[in-house]
Amino acid sequence: MTTLNPAAPAARGSDRLARLRRGRAEDAPWVRPAFLGLLAATGLLYLWNLSASGYANSFYSAAVQAGGESWKAFFFGSLDAANAITVDKPPAALWPMALSVRLFGLGSWQILVPEVLMGVASVGVLYAAVRRRFGAGAGLIAGLVLALTPVAALMFRFNNPDALLALLMTVAAYGVLRALEGGPGAVKWLVGAGVAFGFAFLAKTLQAFLILPPLALVYAVCAPGGLGRRIRDLALAGLALLVSAGWWVALVELWPASSRPYVGGSQSNSFLELTFGYNGLGRINGNETGSVGGGGGPGGGAGGGRWGETGIGRMFNDAVGGQISWLLPAALLLLVAGLVVTRRAPRTDAARSAFLVWGGALLITLAVFSFMAGIFHEYYTIALAPYVAALVGMGASVLWEERTRFAASAALAVTAAVTAWWAWTLLGRTPDWLPWLRWTVLVAGAVAALGLLVSGRVDRRLGLAAAGLGLAAGLAGPFAYTLATVDTGHQGSIVTAGPSGGRGPGGFGGRMPGGFGGRMPEGGQGGQDGQMPGGFDGQGRGQSQGQGQSQGQGQGQSQGRMPGGAPPQGMPQGMPQGAPQGGFQGSRGERPGLGGGGGGGMGGLLNGANVGAEAKAALLKDAGSYTWVAATVGAQNAASYQLATEKPVMAIGGFNGSDPSPTLAQFKQYVAEGRIHYFIGSGEGNGGGPGGNSEISTWVAATFEKTTVGSATFYDLTEEK
Repeated sequence: MTTLNPAAPAARGSDRLARLRRGRAEDAPWVRPAFLGLLAATGLLYLWNLSASGYANSFYSAAVQAGGESWKAFFFGSLDAANAITVDKPPAALWPMALSVRLFGLGSWQILVPEVLMGVASVGVLYAAVRRRFGAGAGLIAGLVLALTPVAALMFRFNNPDALLALLMTVAAYGVLRALEGGPGAVKWLVGAGVAFGFAFLAKTLQAFLILPPLALVYAVCAPGGLGRRIRDLALAGLALLVSAGWWVALVELWPASSRPYVGGSQSNSFLELTFGYNGLGRINGNETGSVGGGGGPGGGAGGGRWGETGIGRMFNDAVGGQISWLLPAALLLLVAGLVVTRRAPRTDAARSAFLVWGGALLITLAVFSFMAGIFHEYYTIALAPYVAALVGMGASVLWEERTRFAASAALAVTAAVTAWWAWTLLGRTPDWLPWLRWTVLVAGAVAALGLLVSGRVDRRLGLAAAGLGLAAGLAGPFAYTLATVDTGHQGSIVTAGPSGGRGPGGFGGRMPGGFGGRMPEGGQGGQDGQMPGGFDGQGRGQSQGQGQSQGQGQGQSQGRMPGGAPPQGMPQGMPQGAPQGGFQGSRGERPGLGGGGGGGMGGLLNGANVGAEAKAALLKDAGSYTWVAATVGAQNAASYQLATEKPVMAIGGFNGSDPSPTLAQFKQYVAEGRIHYFIGSGEGNGGGPGGNSEISTWVAATFEKTTVGSATFYDLTEEK
């Protein structure tokens, strides 16, 4: 057995694995150009057609706009510059975008370019982490796999918190790996990893801690030095984590509630409640009070429910498979192979530790995503992308160096064959899209597998040709999906990568007829039938037409029809009553046409409103005389008007209208003080929720005259009936 740890001699006199480290810049002139070329290509790929997404998720874009105007909104992550309510996450992911908007003004590129830079940085950090122990070739493969993962291409061009989370998790793993090398500065790298975990928590709360247990365990067992020293180092890293995450949490919790915005997503104006409830344990057990899932409900158990079927096959199903799973079987096979090859290494062997770090991160995240009963969207799987990519690069390189052994060459061949077969299966789910690619990948993978099987017994150049063909076959499918992703704009709360026409098994995240962020062909008909949330039977059909335009200006029409024309049973709590009709929208058009100003899916709560010129002009008239130019139920509706006017719009009830903010009494006080100009009706009914939002809507309708401004319903709150 051999080792890549420079502090230990190679076992049994072999240096095959040690040769993986030959790819350092000082030894190989091609390394630096190849690495810089990878970064440049990734940046150009992710920048392609970027403005087609407009403001992407207007929920977060509105908070970015607010943060660009108000430092208080910047700090809290408020949805508006007047600080009525925050987003339902901590604000770290908003900060880079808000700084960009503050420097360069509001626009699609200003919001999304920071996300692209995070994608390029993630590729660079992953390359550095893998190359350090496994050589430049392994690092380049890992970086390439990450860059071409469809869900990564989607989210590194989108403004959800997942881009920053993926970057910080990659940085944290790199810091742990550097600390595992030992040496005088090792503890600094571990403390740096703790800081990365802390800021990741400020991006997406407890999801940041998913990989913390396996990484801490690997360090405790495999790091150089005595057990006491290892425990001390972990304690210092834990303290760094606590400080880097806790300073913001402490300030928010200690800040007087009367002078800060309401904590969106919570039911008691508490960030701790948000963290451990809606964004914490609720994601695991499905009991998410106040969410679009409504706190558990039918089908929320281990077998599946509103968010699709749970179980070990979830990452491979029709909805999720094309996002992340192309090389997931290969990563799992190569993880096993890497651990077998390094099984006799010393306790502190850095190569085995690397497999344990990346493999542990992959397995625990895979398990949680597969079995969580709460809110789950396909794009969450970007968290798996760096781990899959690292294992593919590391495992392939280790087996290549060991290929003269039949077991290693056979493992390479099996990996290539399984990868090609799985790509053939995934491509078969969109049979009308590039049908030739499916069979090309299968044939190329089979040829590559045969070549790899004998790679240790033929000329090196023939072996390299087989390896190159296998890599090309494995990446062809995700590359094609990635090209389809970057060639299309994505808007709304729920988005998916790849071509239109995929099948989805339920949940909001499934590809649905006309659907909840699943993309529709322009002017085309909805894709396959899929289950819909809250017990929808999946037999509704929708048609969607839309044109995406830059800066979030778009037009779209969408219609969802339920059996018998009646609203489906089991609508999740917090959704507008009667919302389904006219509410299902693909993400090609930025906004649907809305009767009465409501928005896309779920009565406008998922995709916002189309703001006409008349509505914009009305809101801007005397805008300086009001704290909020308007109020409306739901953050996406409010965001649409706020982004159109760049003036504060109050989002009653937060994201889906179910947060108890403001109360009816508070709203009446704001109106009496002349702080709100208009109330904008949602058109499809107003969210119930525990916060009295129906009471607000009812009181407004009974007290003020209704007028139609363009296609929206306005109530002038300065003039009673």
